[in-house]
Amino acid sequence: MKTLELIKLNESGANNVVASLQQLLADFQVYYTNLRGFHWNVKGKGFFTLHAKYEELYNDVAGKVDEVAERILQLGGTPESRYSEYLKVARVKEEGNDPECGREGKMKVLDTLALLIGQERKLVELAGEANDEVTTALMDDYLKSQEKTVWMLAAFLSKKPE
Repeated sequence: MKTLELIKLNESGANNVVASLQQLLADFQVYYTNLRGFHWNVKGKGFFTLHAKYEELYNDVAGKVDEVAERILQLGGTPESRYSEYLKVARVKEEGNDPECGREGKMKVLDTLALLIGQERKLVELAGEANDEVTTALMDDYLKSQEKTVWMLAAFLSKKPE
């Protein structure tokens, strides 16, 4: 029995959404690993704040990875699960074991969020074209939380008024 027939989605439109979700999955997986490295290697001023924040962020991304993979399955695809394949297509680049993850780490998080937000906005368009309200709602939820994180990190990085 084909799931798409039961959930009343067009296969062609769903395939476009799946391809975009596969890209997002690869980028989320690399982002997750980068966040773990930032968490493990943060040092210096703001250690306690950043150590906890990076953990919060990677836990959030871990949940998103699972949701995206399950959505791919619901739409008839097979989610990629190999990091070797993620690294071939991911737009998010691996970070090294840089022991200084303060301001630079926060900037890398902001840059990654900007990339992910752009992908998710495109996914909203694709999902809309495919009448896939569930993927649209999922991306809307991601956008809401990520835009708040961008705002908070930007505020954290700004200089204090004198």
